[in-house]
Amino acid sequence: MFNNTSPERRNLAILFITQVIMMLGFGMIIPILPFYIDLMGAQGRDLGILMAIFAAMQLLFSPIWGDLSDRIGRRPVLMIGILGNAISMLFFGLSTELWMMFASRALAGILSSATIPTAMAYIGDSTSEEDRGGGMGILGAAMGLGMVFGPGLGGWLAGINLSLPFFVAAGLSLLILVFVYFMLPESLPAKERSRATGRLQGPDFRQMWKALWGPIGFLLALSLLISFGMTNFEAVFGLYALNRFGYDTKQVGIILTAIGLVSALVQGLLTGPLTRRFGEDRVIQASLLGSGTGFLLMLAAESFAGVLLTTSTFMLGNTLLRPAVSSLISKRAEQGQGVAMGLSNSFMSMGRIVGPIWAGFVFDVNLSLPYISGAVVMALALISTFFRMSTRRGDTTQSVPAPERAD
Repeated sequence: MFNNTSPERRNLAILFITQVIMMLGFGMIIPILPFYIDLMGAQGRDLGILMAIFAAMQLLFSPIWGDLSDRIGRRPVLMIGILGNAISMLFFGLSTELWMMFASRALAGILSSATIPTAMAYIGDSTSEEDRGGGMGILGAAMGLGMVFGPGLGGWLAGINLSLPFFVAAGLSLLILVFVYFMLPESLPAKERSRATGRLQGPDFRQMWKALWGPIGFLLALSLLISFGMTNFEAVFGLYALNRFGYDTKQVGIILTAIGLVSALVQGLLTGPLTRRFGEDRVIQASLLGSGTGFLLMLAAESFAGVLLTTSTFMLGNTLLRPAVSSLISKRAEQGQGVAMGLSNSFMSMGRIVGPIWAGFVFDVNLSLPYISGAVVMALALISTFFRMSTRRGDTTQSVPAPERAD
């Protein structure tokens, strides 16, 4: 894609390593949070709120960091995100009270949310239009790689000491911060930066509400349901495995690593061929059926092998949903592609807020309820697609209105 000795190739490699480490740290803590919660005598609702806080702060602050990077440059904002991740991880590892855990996850969401939009903007600055898609793909692969290997590494480290993964994640973040400081140049020259001096732009909830009733409104709602279903699973899975099977952090980490590999393989090998062969609408319907079935199969699993198989079945269906829905949104947003993708990400963020809260509260009622309710939601979504998607099949002319300009 790039010349072997080009600065673009070197900078992309630095961003790749940065995102691998950031997502590795995020993946490492997923199997550990339920055990922290259990150690402090907290309940499922506390775990759900803990995960939702992170997602809520990301939703609120990601666009703010993006706007700031347009004004002061990419490099300082990227470094703020990396440093913030290190500080929040260290704070969490030292937490001895529940409020400290909530504060550290909020801080992580606020500061670490600066890294992904800024890294994407950096690629946009420093690559040609021909190379840009490949650059974004490499960045996505880095995030996936971190999420695949993070849970297994976190589960193994937590077997030594429950706080150790957080300290390791903090140390890795500081290491990459030094690397970025000395090796990564600024990609946005001062003359090309935004001259805006007013309030930084946060999420546009008015636009989100308006879009929900527009041509792609149903698909945006589907985006929310996808992340709702996924977080219904991952938010309480560790607590579910602990309470039902007595699994430790290593076993939970192995399961999450296995389903991460399934996700990566499915996205890399099956998404394209299946959507070309059957179309996005049929892939979405099959995926919703697979996800709902996977939720119910998980409740029937009795052995470690059974849990591995059923969670992988759930992931097989869920993994195909996001790219298929995103592709369909893109096709129906012939004008305003960036606006449409931004809206899709915002609705997915909403699902990552609502899903963990719901899962945590119903888990305290009955540990099977998060997965039963997840199956019901997926079933309702599947039924709705026959009424809302079938009438638009093959229609690629719908557009998303451009955002209103502020006076």
